[in-house]
Amino acid sequence: MAELHELGAIELATAIREGRTTSRAALEHLLDRIGRLDRTVNSVVTLDADRARREADAADAALAAGDVHGPLHGVPMTIKDSFSTAGMRTTSGAPELSGHVPEEDAWPVAALRRNGAVIFGKTNLPIYAGDMQSYNEIFGTTTNPWNEARTPGGSSGGSAAALACRFTPLEVGSDIGGSIRLPAHMSGVYGHKPTYGIVPAHGQIPGPPGTLTQADLAVAGPMARTTDDLELALDLMSGPDRWNSPGWRLDLPASRAGRLGDFRVAAWLDDPACPVDPEVTDVFAAMLDALGRAGADVDTSARPAVPLEKAAQRFYALLQAALAGGYDRGEIDRMAAATGDTPVAVTKRNTAMRHRDWLSHNESRLQMRLRFEEFFAHHDVLLLPVMPCVAFPHDHSEPMAGRIVATEAADRAYWDVNMWMAPAGACWLPATVVPVGVASSGLPVGVQIVGPYLGDRTTLAFARALEAIVGPCPTPPGF
Repeated sequence: MAELHELGAIELATAIREGRTTSRAALEHLLDRIGRLDRTVNSVVTLDADRARREADAADAALAAGDVHGPLHGVPMTIKDSFSTAGMRTTSGAPELSGHVPEEDAWPVAALRRNGAVIFGKTNLPIYAGDMQSYNEIFGTTTNPWNEARTPGGSSGGSAAALACRFTPLEVGSDIGGSIRLPAHMSGVYGHKPTYGIVPAHGQIPGPPGTLTQADLAVAGPMARTTDDLELALDLMSGPDRWNSPGWRLDLPASRAGRLGDFRVAAWLDDPACPVDPEVTDVFAAMLDALGRAGADVDTSARPAVPLEKAAQRFYALLQAALAGGYDRGEIDRMAAATGDTPVAVTKRNTAMRHRDWLSHNESRLQMRLRFEEFFAHHDVLLLPVMPCVAFPHDHSEPMAGRIVATEAADRAYWDVNMWMAPAGACWLPATVVPVGVASSGLPVGVQIVGPYLGDRTTLAFARALEAIVGPCPTPPGF
C-alpha cells in the first residue's frame, strides 16, 4: 500500500474498511505531515486535533462493531475556511470573525460528516473569499508549494495547496469567479465547479454568518487528487437546498459517453482576447497529441457562437453585481459616480449597477446560455484554458483591480487573467479542471473541461478518461 498521505479519499476509505489502516492512524499521519511541512506553505490555518482524534476513535470503534457510516467512513480531511464548521473556528479570513465558532455545519460539510468524514482542520483563503490569491490579516499568506514566490491561487488557495502537499485527501471549495478552477490550475490538483444550484451551500461566509442567500454565479464544489474522488464528493454534497427539498430531487443525466473515442470533443485553447503563454500552449499541445494517440477525435476549430470578450464583459458585470452585498449605500453611491475606463472605475460602476442594468446583463447571459445549448447539441465537452499563464507572483497591492499580471504576451490587468472563467461561470455550466502537465517554468498547468448545463457527469467522465492518459496528480518537489 502507498504511504497514507498519497491515498485519495476513496482509497483511504477502502484501506480503513479493509483493516489495512485505521482512521486514527491516518489522522495522526496527516497531522504529523502538516506539522513538518506546512510551515512555509501555510495552507492549514486551524486545527482541531483533539476533537478529530475522538471522532477517529469513534469511527474505528464503529467499524469494529460492523457499523459503516457512509463511503467516507473515518477519512480525515480539511475544509476551506469560508464553510462553517460546528464547534470549529470559521473566519473567512476576516479579522472581525477571528473568534467566530459556528454552532452548525455548512450544508456541504454536514453532508460529508453524515457520510463518515472526520473534519480536522481549515484551510486558508483571502478575506471573504474575494481574491485570486490567498492571504489575510489573521493567518498571513499561503504560498504555492511548487514555488514559494508564487500564489497557489484563490480563493480556495489553501485548499489546493493542502491537496498538492498531500495534507488532506479531499477538500471543499467555492467558485463564484473561478475560486475552485484557478487554484486547481495554479497548484496542480483536480477541481469541479458544479452546475449552478445543484450543491446547496447554506452556511458559507460570505454573506455574514446566518445568511440564506445563494449568490448569483456562486457554487460549492469538490477538490481532490483524482476524478473518482471529485465525483463521489459531488454525489454526497449535491441535491435540493432547504427551500426546494419538499418538492424536487436531483437526478443528473448520465454521461453522454463512456469510452474516450465516443466523446465529441471541441478544444478552444487560445484566443486573441486573452492570448495563452507559449509554455502553457506547449502543455496543451502535448495533451492534444496524447488524446489523439489514445483515439480521441478533437475538433480544434469548433467555437460556440459566444466571443470570449463578450462572455467576459457579461461575466465581470454579473460577478461584481453579485458581490455588491458587502457595501453600504454610501459606498455604492460613491462607486456609481466613478468615471473613466480604467479597470478600477469599471469595477466600481459594475458593483453599483442599478437593477435595470442587471436585468439587461441577465438577458444577455440567457442568450449566451442558448448559444451554448446549441453548441452542445453537436459537442459533448469543450476544452478551455484556466488561465493564460501559470501561477503568478504574490501581489497584495491595493486597489486589487489596479494590479498587473505579467504574461509572456503582455502585461494584463489583474482580472483579465481570469477571462477564461467567463463562459462556464456566466452561463452556469459545469467545469472540471484536470492537471495535464508541468510547464517549462516548473509550474503546473490545468485544463477546463466544460459541459452542457447539468452535464456534470459528462465532464467528470471525460476528466476520468483524460486522467488515464496524462497520468496521476503531480507532486510538487519536496513533498
